[in-house]
Amino acid sequence: MGVVRIFLFLLAAFCLGCGSAQAEKRVALVIGNSAYKSAPRLANPVNDASLVGGMLKKAGFDLVDIRLDLNAAEMRRALRDFGGRTREADVAVVYYAGHGIELDGTNYLIPTDASLETDSDVLDETLPLERALFAVEPAKQLRLVILDACRDNPFAKAMKRTMAARAIGRGLAKVEPTSPNTMIAFAAKAGSTASDGDSKNSPFAAALVERLPTPGLDLRKAFGFVRDDVLKNTGYKQEPYVYGSLGGDDVPLVAAKPIVAGPQANPDSEVRRDYELALQLGTRDGWTAFLNRFPSGFYADLAKGQLNKIAAEETRAATADKARQAEEEKARLAAERANKVEQEKAAAAAKAAEDKRLAAEKAKQIEEAKAAAAEQRRKEAEAAAAKALADKLAAEKALAEKLASDKAAAELAAKQAAEKQAAANAEQKIATVAPSSTPPSMSPQDTTKLVQSELRRVGCLTSAPDGDWNASSQRSLTLFNKYAGTKFDAKLASFDALDAIKAKPGRVCPLVCDHGFKADGDTCVKITCRAGYRVNDDNECEKVQDKKPVATREGSKQRDEQRKQVESAPAKPQATGQVVCNAAGCRPVRPGCRLGYGKSGQGITVAEGTREVCD
Repeated sequence: MGVVRIFLFLLAAFCLGCGSAQAEKRVALVIGNSAYKSAPRLANPVNDASLVGGMLKKAGFDLVDIRLDLNAAEMRRALRDFGGRTREADVAVVYYAGHGIELDGTNYLIPTDASLETDSDVLDETLPLERALFAVEPAKQLRLVILDACRDNPFAKAMKRTMAARAIGRGLAKVEPTSPNTMIAFAAKAGSTASDGDSKNSPFAAALVERLPTPGLDLRKAFGFVRDDVLKNTGYKQEPYVYGSLGGDDVPLVAAKPIVAGPQANPDSEVRRDYELALQLGTRDGWTAFLNRFPSGFYADLAKGQLNKIAAEETRAATADKARQAEEEKARLAAERANKVEQEKAAAAAKAAEDKRLAAEKAKQIEEAKAAAAEQRRKEAEAAAAKALADKLAAEKALAEKLASDKAAAELAAKQAAEKQAAANAEQKIATVAPSSTPPSMSPQDTTKLVQSELRRVGCLTSAPDGDWNASSQRSLTLFNKYAGTKFDAKLASFDALDAIKAKPGRVCPLVCDHGFKADGDTCVKITCRAGYRVNDDNECEKVQDKKPVATREGSKQRDEQRKQVESAPAKPQATGQVVCNAAGCRPVRPGCRLGYGKSGQGITVAEGTREVCD
């Protein structure tokens, strides 16, 4: 009998090993970055990573690698090592909590040692999202990347732009996986930010651990429940979003438990059967054989109690036999009229033997009471185990019925949604055949104002909406066409242009600031330089060069005053340059005089000729 049981046990173990070898292999990498060196510390990513990692371990993943506060080199090494493990895996999951950034339509994960002083540093100091997708790509059945990285990014506000036209988004950009059976889950929809929450964990992480490990629940429906929970808990400000697609079959993160129609075998049934057999025998040899096969456990403790009971009975019987022998010896001595000393000695021996008999009897009663109590506990434990098993079967049956009901409800909702979409498509086709006209209640000036308001919102118009479609408004629509890839007529403010501009969630035209100003988010702020510095032509602060002193001559002021006095004084008479000659010789004509023709004489003689005339 024992050989048959051992053979069946080994056969069951062998089959169990075969089943486990054929089970799918699931691996996960969980990263949480909180301690950023160049930005304020984030409170929740480390807590969220620990929470999600614990959930994946409880879900039965073969490997869950939890990494916290990684720099760039450590993140690259972790993704490289994880990519090697996914080659033999059926399911691969990457969860990242921390900062992320979008640059020119590409998403990047930010390590803790990134500084990102300029937009070009993003390419050197961060890891593209494609690196995480590359790590999970070898998995055979499911590739899942979960990003809780849509937080309001402090790096985007402080970094310098090397090109004014370069776009740095708010949140992360939309992605479309190229590999089949790949899903990418964002904590917030593309172009929006996620909340870190007021509690220990973010609303997104709390919803994930609540919904994803539900046995048998398809991932698409699970993420739908996550979306509903986050919207409700954030006052409809944050909407998670999932990109990618799966096949037609349900893909749960945790497989549904099989439901057994008949009663399950109790793993302790064999031990209990052998215990009851030993109990019927009630011998020391029977209990010893039982303990040799089952040396520990609940039934082993009961068997030890039965052995103690048998030992107490044997002790009681031995002491009773000794007491009987002592009484017989006492009677024999009395009959033989032994001396008094021998009679007293025999009486004392008889009394001692009787005391031992009474003590043994009392010990036997105690052991019997213990054995009876143990038997009662055994029966109660077996009854409780049977009730627990029945409750478990009932709960599993109720869960199966609920899952089946939920699946039917989901199929009905999908069918209704498909019918609604078909009706909407039909209405759209009808609307396309019959072109819509401008609502009669809206004037052209109102339409122009609406278009101008939307152009101002997306950063293409700087002036206030006034209802005048002037040259400035036309230039703004031309800029929108350039950066949005549209071809609307810039000379007209149309409803088609209004709908296209409204569809843009954020800034389209790049922010261009005047000299002396720099971009700060969606506004231009004046550049303030510290003392001794000024804004140069490149819009950067540079040190002001000291002016060299100019050498001056002493007394220059006095000379200038003398020169002015001389220039303002009346001109003095000057010599004419003429020369007069007489008998005494020649000399220059005196100042104020001139040469004239006249007579000069002395006495009678008169001579005529040139002479000096002074008026």
